[in-house]
Amino acid sequence: MVQFSPRRLDASFAALSDATRRGVLEQLGRADASITDLADKFHMTLTGMKKHVSVLEQAGLVTTEKIGRVRTCKLGPRRLEDEAAWIEKYRLMWDARFDELENVVEELTRKEKSHGRK
Repeated sequence: MVQFSPRRLDASFAALSDATRRGVLEQLGRADASITDLADKFHMTLTGMKKHVSVLEQAGLVTTEKIGRVRTCKLGPRRLEDEAAWIEKYRLMWDARFDELENVVEELTRKEKSHGRK
């Protein structure tokens, strides 16, 4: 059974829970950007964007590099494989539960029809 790091999952899902941070990841997937560029694109203050980038950086989803006065952001080394595996584990569990529920409903429907109920 795959063991997941709760801290790592918590950090990733917390980072991904915000629409702005997801948007930043999408933007950085297209091209690296400075915090100033990201703040302008998302119509927010530099301080606000720095906080969002910090959360993404702590989760390992973004890296930053400061050259002179410009802090450039790029996608980090994490590829969310553990998070995808965690989600897949629960997807399989829910699929199995819904399959079992479908079997129960079919059995009840069959019994109703055999007793003449409609």
